[in-house]
Amino acid sequence: MDDPRSKTASASMLILWICLQTLLLECETLAGSNDNADTYTGQADACKIDFTGFVPPPYHNISYTSCMHIWNSFVLRHYQSEDNLLTIILSAEYTTGWVGIGFSRDGFMVGSSAMVGWFNKKGQAEVMQYYLQGTATSQVIPGMGELPLSGVPPALALNGASIYLLFQLKLNKPISRQPIILAFGVGYPKHHRLTHHVDKSTIIMDFKAGSMSFSRKCTSSRKKSHGVLSMLGWGLILPTGALIPRYFRHKDPIWYYLHTLTQFVGFIIALGAVVLGVQLYSEVEVHPGIVAHRGIGIFVLTLTILQVLAFFLRPNEDSKIRKYWNWYHNWFGRFALFFGAVNIILAIQVGGANNAWRIGYGFLVGTIMVSVIVLEALLWMRNSTKVNNSSSTFQMNPIYQPPPSTFVKG
Repeated sequence: MDDPRSKTASASMLILWICLQTLLLECETLAGSNDNADTYTGQADACKIDFTGFVPPPYHNISYTSCMHIWNSFVLRHYQSEDNLLTIILSAEYTTGWVGIGFSRDGFMVGSSAMVGWFNKKGQAEVMQYYLQGTATSQVIPGMGELPLSGVPPALALNGASIYLLFQLKLNKPISRQPIILAFGVGYPKHHRLTHHVDKSTIIMDFKAGSMSFSRKCTSSRKKSHGVLSMLGWGLILPTGALIPRYFRHKDPIWYYLHTLTQFVGFIIALGAVVLGVQLYSEVEVHPGIVAHRGIGIFVLTLTILQVLAFFLRPNEDSKIRKYWNWYHNWFGRFALFFGAVNIILAIQVGGANNAWRIGYGFLVGTIMVSVIVLEALLWMRNSTKVNNSSSTFQMNPIYQPPPSTFVKG
């Protein structure tokens, strides 16, 4: 007869393989679509345009080291001087609305600062820095931001069907690989409040090498997959599996196999999240929040691996060390689930996740809590019934008293 433990492990590995293959296929598809990004027919013409006639000084006096198409109709020119002065010219096809370029810490919109330009209905140029506090239009704060603008005022120019957004940043040190957010909208801003974007994208720009990559799109996909797998593994499946021994132990031995299978599936899905997290760590800008998230993740993974080893090292019930194994298995599992939940909450914060992630995880936690309350009530009722039945079974019958003897006098 086949060992059920090997069957469980094989099924779990198959699930992980399917998940990772799906993700790799998605990333290859994105990479294949991005290979066609340089086929934008207007790139050569856009980079040959002599803009000295319509661009104000000092922007037209600079020999830009790089000019390339980066997304949609967006073309970027830049020059980084030895004293860390970065000059940017962003051009794009334009009819109405606004165009913007943002500098992000981790590739997400939230927490970024952006330069946005547009021509109003009167044909007047408007350029302003914005702080992207959230994803809603009301959270895009005008006149705020963390970009260190130089003493040269930002400028906006229009040439034919193209708009040119120009600005300079005075940096503390040379900038190299930088997540850049690009976006545009067709509605006119009202009182400097931007309308919702029509489209946006995120790229990685290497200002030092004068190159760019679209790997950020795959990185964004991996971030979402990392979050989904983490929530499914540590946020749903592993907590659900932990409830089975407490509330379904009376269904022996089904509870044991169900608990084992559920935890193995949850572990494999969580392991897939870790694999993606390792890849992401080398692609995002590292800051203290990311370091903390990574450290807790390694700690939780270690606890989870110890739980898997406990499955294979499980002693017999009559073993002298069984009580120590039970203590180790129970408490290590509780620590893993607790810190897994803490790490999910931390990831939502440092990753700049929108409200959908918060609501989704809140729903998972709420569902599990309600399930625990219901199952705990049912367990209490079941135990109360057992106690009553046990009392009835072992209650002694009253002592038999024979009827008094009848004596007949002779």
